[in-house]
Amino acid sequence: MRWLVTGARGMLGTDLVDRLRADGESVIAVDVDELDITSPGATAEIADIDVLVNCAAYTAVDAAEENESRAFTLNAVGPQLLARAARRCGARMVQISTDYVFPGTAAQPWPEDEVLAPLSAYGRTKAAGEWAVRSEAPDHLIVRTAWLYGAHGRCFPKTMARLAGERERVSVVDDQVGQPTWTVDLVDLIVRLVAAEAPSGTYHGTSAGECSWYEFTQAIVDSMGMPGSIVARTSSESFQRPAPRPSYSVLGHSALERIGVAPIAHWRERWALAAEQVLA
Repeated sequence: MRWLVTGARGMLGTDLVDRLRADGESVIAVDVDELDITSPGATAEIADIDVLVNCAAYTAVDAAEENESRAFTLNAVGPQLLARAARRCGARMVQISTDYVFPGTAAQPWPEDEVLAPLSAYGRTKAAGEWAVRSEAPDHLIVRTAWLYGAHGRCFPKTMARLAGERERVSVVDDQVGQPTWTVDLVDLIVRLVAAEAPSGTYHGTSAGECSWYEFTQAIVDSMGMPGSIVARTSSESFQRPAPRPSYSVLGHSALERIGVAPIAHWRERWALAAEQVLA
């Protein structure tokens, strides 16, 4: 198959391109300086592909509160144009989305078909991107992920590792719960969904299990050989940010289970394998 990957130099895109090339796939890898996904003219030139995976996005969650129009252009208009191009080529469109499309007020994992109710500008623009892809590309896979980390970009584990090396104590919120997810695992899931010819629809690409940011940070410092006691609990109320964060971001995996595609394994198991590479 011939793949087009946008956002190819980002944290997720880099791992996806590496995996596809290792598998012997034909890959066109583009980033912002090679393809403007918000340009109708540029996206109209896309041709001769079988799968289009959009890893490009405006991901500055707090900055989006003051730059929602820019975030909308990248997170909704761009996916719309890419989906239109995929439909024209007869290609499958894979759109990466986020837990931020949900309000985070649940007490059990969010199902794939739950009504979207984002709290932030970032969440609103990503929800709009989902709607755009559904309307423009009948052959689509929308893959929501959360708490993503990897070796090829800025991420929470790297930040916490740096702070743990600089400070005697690191304060981390314990009232936000989610699923730390390794980019390598999300890439593997995307490849497996395409290979399985999964029905068009929405799937959740997150690790099994759940934890708070505080618990994840304890696992991070443990991987560094440091005592968990250097991590102190704090609350979201005492750590205000411009954009509201979902308090419960755990995503359910029933859509994967229905089609016989295994979800990603437990986050602790995957972090144990990822830690050395991510923190190198």
